[in-house]
Amino acid sequence: MQLAEITGFITAILAQVEEPSLIGYLQQKFIEGGAFMWPILACLVIGLGFAIERFWTLSRATISTRKFIVQVKEALQKGGVPEAIKLCENTRGSIASVFHAGLLRADEGLDAAEKAIMAYGAIEMGFLEKGMIWISTFITIAPMLGFTGTVQGMIEAFDAIKEAAQISPSIVAGGISVALLTTLFGLVVAMILQVLYNYFISRIDRLVADMEESSIELIDALYELKTKKS
Repeated sequence: MQLAEITGFITAILAQVEEPSLIGYLQQKFIEGGAFMWPILACLVIGLGFAIERFWTLSRATISTRKFIVQVKEALQKGGVPEAIKLCENTRGSIASVFHAGLLRADEGLDAAEKAIMAYGAIEMGFLEKGMIWISTFITIAPMLGFTGTVQGMIEAFDAIKEAAQISPSIVAGGISVALLTTLFGLVVAMILQVLYNYFISRIDRLVADMEESSIELIDALYELKTKKS
């Protein structure tokens, strides 16, 4: 490699290093966007806070359903309902909580156990969906704040044109560019939160489906246990 090529290579690297970073670019555009950028940022931060909380909660609520059902059936065969209750008490997750509620009423009959499972299943579903309404709210509000900021920026741009008494391309282009920043940031925030929202909804739907399927298997296991005792 010749000296001129080496010099050119080093110069290209230094030029890239001297270029403003992505964070610096975003900070600059954030400041240029005006006052409406702050509530949009608040929507992102608070929405991500709810998303982190939901991720933690859903992770703790998820267990290996197939494995747990087998364990419950084995406990019913070995020690009956008390042994299965003890297993549910030592297992975390929504399905274990629903099973626990049904097993506590098993002595009163299959109908009582089934009603307890349905009632507690509805409670668990509400627990899983807790906070989702706020993420949905921020998904709606962020673009609206962005559009509002854009309208305000357009008004300021036209006021600048009016004061200049001429339609200068720099005045028009600069004002419109700044005005559209809030819409851009608002839409980006909404898209980020929407992806997280859809992910959580899919996990909740899967948990609810597993809960319903496993509850049927528990009732069948209790019926078989009752038949053997008879």
